Amino acid sequence: MEFNLYILTYVYRQLTSQATKKAGTTNLHIDVSDAVNVLVYVGIGGHGDDGLDNEEEIQQVEAEILDSNIDEIQLQRLRNGERPGALWHLFRADDAKKIREYIGRAQRKTAGSDSIHDQTAYLEKEDLEKLRDWSKVESYPILQFLGDAIFIPSGAPHQVKNLHSCIKIAEDFVSPENLDRCLITTNEFRTLSSTHTNHADILQAKNILYYTVHDALTTLIESNETNPSFESSSSNVYN
Repeated sequence: MEFNLYILTYVYRQLTSQATKKAGTTNLHIDVSDAVNVLVYVGIGGHGDDGLDNEEEIQQVEAEILDSNIDEIQLQRLRNGERPGALWHLFRADDAKKIREYIGRAQRKTAGSDSIHDQTAYLEKEDLEKLRDWSKVESYPILQFLGDAIFIPSGAPHQVKNLHSCIKIAEDFVSPENLDRCLITTNEFRTLSSTHTNHADILQAKNILYYTVHDALTTLIESNETNPSFESSSSNVYN
C-alpha cells in the first residue's frame, strides 16, 4: 500500500537585505515525515528600480554562499553558471537533543514548548560555529540549484534560506527506513501544548503501519488461496 501525503507548492521571496534577513527563510525545524523538495523556478534579477538586483544584494548572496562552507562540487556548479535558489543546513537526527540544549541556553523554555518544534530559531554562521565548538555538532550545508531535489529524512533538523525568489514543490512521504523516526517525532509533538501548531497527530503513523501490515498479510493469504503450492514452497525455505 502506498501512502502519498501532501504535495505542497511554496513561493518565496529572495533574501533582500540585512534589515529583512529573516524574510524568505524557514527556521530550524523537524518534519514528522520524510520529504522531497524540488526547486522548479529561480528568479534572479528584477528587484531593483532598473529591473536588476543592486550591487549590495548581489554581494550579500555571494557572501552567504561563500560563508556556508559548501563543498567543492557545489562551488564548481556555481562557477559553471547554474542557478542557486536556496541554502539548506541539515543536521543528523541524533543531534537534535544537543541542538535543543544549545538553543535553550539563549531562550527561556516554557511548559508545552520545544526549542526546535517552536520554529523560532535560525542558526546563522556564528551560531553554527558555536554549536560545533560547544557540542561537536556540524550541519551539512547544501546549495539547492534549479532542478535539484533534496530529500529530508524524518527527524532530521533543518533550516532553509532562500537566496533568490524561487518556487519549490514538496511532497511528504513515509519510508520504511524512517518509520521509527516518524513515531518518535509524533510522540514529541504530543508533549507540546494543545494550542501548538504541531500538537495534532496529522501524520497518523500508527495507522499507516497498521494498514500496510494488513495489506501485506491480505496479499499473502490471497496468494496462498489461489496458489496452494506457494505455501508448500514457502515452508520448504524455512525447513
